[in-house]
Amino acid sequence: MRLAPLAVPFVAVFVAAFGQPAPAQQPGLAAEWPNTDFGTASVDLDEIRAGGPGRDGIPALDDPAFIPAAGETRIAAREPVITLEFDGAAPRAYPIRYLTWHEIVNDTVAGIPVAVTFCPLCNSAMTFDRRVDGRTLSFGVSGNLRHSDMVMYDRETESWWQQAVGEGIVGTMTGAKLTELPSWMESFAAFRARNPDGLVMDEPDWRRPYGRNPYVGYDSLAQPFLYDGQMPPHGIEPLARVVRVGDRAWPLTRLADLGEITEAGVTISWAAGKASALDTGDIAAGRDVGMIRVRDAAGADLPHDVLFAFAYHAFWPDGDWMLGN
Repeated sequence: MRLAPLAVPFVAVFVAAFGQPAPAQQPGLAAEWPNTDFGTASVDLDEIRAGGPGRDGIPALDDPAFIPAAGETRIAAREPVITLEFDGAAPRAYPIRYLTWHEIVNDTVAGIPVAVTFCPLCNSAMTFDRRVDGRTLSFGVSGNLRHSDMVMYDRETESWWQQAVGEGIVGTMTGAKLTELPSWMESFAAFRARNPDGLVMDEPDWRRPYGRNPYVGYDSLAQPFLYDGQMPPHGIEPLARVVRVGDRAWPLTRLADLGEITEAGVTISWAAGKASALDTGDIAAGRDVGMIRVRDAAGADLPHDVLFAFAYHAFWPDGDWMLGN
C-alpha cells in the first residue's frame, strides 16, 4: 500500500513505539492462541491483520486508580478524555493520553462492569457493558486489526471481538454482542467545569510517554494505515470524522458549521475546544476538532461514536449518510 507523504512521520513514530507491522495470519497463530476456537468465526480470517505489537503488547488496564479532577495538573485543558456519567457514581474521565497507549480500560462504575475502549487507527472511542449472557468478561488487546480497527479479546474464552461494533467475531463468543453505553469524548476543561467534584483516571504505573502521540499526522493522511477496503462514498475523505448513531453517520464538518442538528430522533451538538489526539506529537497541541454530545428527545445521552469515515463505511456499508441535502 502506497502511503501519502504525510505518512512518513507517522510510520516512523509508530514503528519506533510499537514495532513493525507483520503480515496477516502469521504462522504460529494457533500456538499464540491455544484456547481460541478458530473453527467458529463470523468473518473471513484473511481479513484480520497483525497490527505490529502482539498479544497484550498494548497492555489493557484493570481497575484503575482515580484522583479528584480538580487537583489534576498534568492534563492540559484541551486534551481529550472519555466521559462516563452514571447515576449513583461520581463522573469519571478517562484521558486519551493514557488510552492511546493502553486502548482498553476494564473498570466498574456504579456497579456496572465496563470496558472503556479507544482505537486510534479509527478514532473510535466506545464504552461497553462487560456482561454477556450472564457472565462478566474482561478484555485485552489482541494486537490484530480488521479494517484497521482494533480486535479485542476476552480473557475468559479468548474469543476475538470487533471493537467498532462490539461483537464477537472469532471463537466461542462469535455472534455475541456487547451493550454500548453512553459516553462521549470532550476536553478535560469541559469535563472539569461541569463536574467540579468529578474523578479523573490517575496515570498508570507503566513506562510510557504519556501525553505523546505515536500516530503523528495520522488524521491528515490521504488514506488509512493497514486498510485495503472500500473508501467512503459522496467524496468524503477517508479520515474525515463522522458521528455515528446506530447505522447513521453525520459528517463532523456539517455539525461544526451548524452547531446543532436535530434529525432522525436525535439532537447532536458541537462545541469547539478539544484537541485532536492524532495530529501533533504533543496531544495537547493538536488542532481543535471540537466535541460532540448526542441526546434523545428527552435530553438523555445516547450511545454513539465519532470515528473516521472509512471505518464507518467498512462496518456499515449500507448505512445512511446524513448529508443534509
